[in-house]
Amino acid sequence: MIARLSRVVPLLLVLAVVALVVYLVVAWRYSPNRGKEVLIRLFTIVTGALSAFFLIVCLYAWFDGNEAVLDLGASFLVAALVGLAVNRICRAVFLRHHPAYRIKPQKARRLGGLSRFWARRR
Repeated sequence: MIARLSRVVPLLLVLAVVALVVYLVVAWRYSPNRGKEVLIRLFTIVTGALSAFFLIVCLYAWFDGNEAVLDLGASFLVAALVGLAVNRICRAVFLRHHPAYRIKPQKARRLGGLSRFWARRR
C-alpha cells in the first residue's frame, strides 16, 4: 500500500509548490483572505479536473484489461479525490470564519438618467 501511494508523491509536491506560489503572490498583491479564496477556487478546479482525468484513465484501463495502468491510475485517482475532499472542507471552514465571502459582488448600476453614450444618441 505504501509503495502505491509513494508514486503519487511527485504530484503532491507539484500541487504544494503551486499552492505556495499562488498563495504568496495573491496574498502579497491583495490580502491573505483573498489568497485563500483564490487558492480554494483554483484547487477545486485542478483537483476536480485531475479526478475526472484519472477516472477516465482507470475506466479505459479496466476495459482494456491493463492491471498495471489501472493500479497506477487508481492511486492517482484516490490522491485527487482526497485532495478534492480536503479542499471542500477547507472551503467550508473558510466560509464559516468569513461569512462575507458568501456574498458575490454585483455589477454597479448608474442611478438616474441615461448614460452619456445614450444621451448623445437622442
